[in-house]
Amino acid sequence: MSDPITNLSKLCIHTITTKPWPIETAAANFAVKGAKGMTVWRDALNGRNIKATGEMVRSHGLEIVSLCRGGFFPNADPVKRKIAIDDNRRAIEEAHELGTKMIVLVCGSDPTQPLETSRDQIQEGIATIIPDAAAAGIQLAIEPLHPMYADNRSAINTLAQANTMTEVLNSPWVGVAIDVYHLWWDPDLEQEIIRCGKNKALLAFHVCDWKSPTTDFLNDRGLMGEGCIPIKKIRGWVEATGFNGFNEVEIFSTAYWQTDQSIFLDNIITAYKNFT
Repeated sequence: MSDPITNLSKLCIHTITTKPWPIETAAANFAVKGAKGMTVWRDALNGRNIKATGEMVRSHGLEIVSLCRGGFFPNADPVKRKIAIDDNRRAIEEAHELGTKMIVLVCGSDPTQPLETSRDQIQEGIATIIPDAAAAGIQLAIEPLHPMYADNRSAINTLAQANTMTEVLNSPWVGVAIDVYHLWWDPDLEQEIIRCGKNKALLAFHVCDWKSPTTDFLNDRGLMGEGCIPIKKIRGWVEATGFNGFNEVEIFSTAYWQTDQSIFLDNIITAYKNFT
């Protein structure tokens, strides 16, 4: 079990968590409440000067932990695979302009073809953009998604699969993002976190909770402590690898997005201190 959290020095909040707020409002409010990091979703940059937006976020004392998201490589149509590569190259450019050193990859899947084919296309796609990432100084974090998303969101569904892919790609620019929402159920999770740590591939750690019963597998995530994920235990495994990065709060919730976001942010801070 990990030690209790006594301060907010490792708290990062994703812009998608407080989706109704524009990034300017989110940055100001996150900073006032004591958060030290922000992960920026690409939709939050729409219509904005990306470099200036990055400077704005940092002016509030926030580190931009990562850009979310790249990926979605697989497709039975080679033209669409090329479009995905181009989009990932744009994401690398955006990350560089924003001033972050990491992109989280939601790798994608195509339900019209075998999962093995989608995984091969993911590996090929990542290999293709590694030179671009290296030139920009951007690490690519493969995020395994829960198997319920295997049809069209990600053919990478376990930490073992992500670890194996990083080992095959064998690049300092490729690693893994661990999200408790997607991986808490895995009986091999502790051993795979150890493996990830030995490979020095653990780049990011995302937290929220799995509500039971859940009403929507995408947009009904809970605050930490609201569900059944042993978050403190998993954080302990992650920190035992030597990981010293942020604990990133990433909550997709239609219900919470419909509430007063200032109150929601207060609840995030409380839940972070007590249950992360």
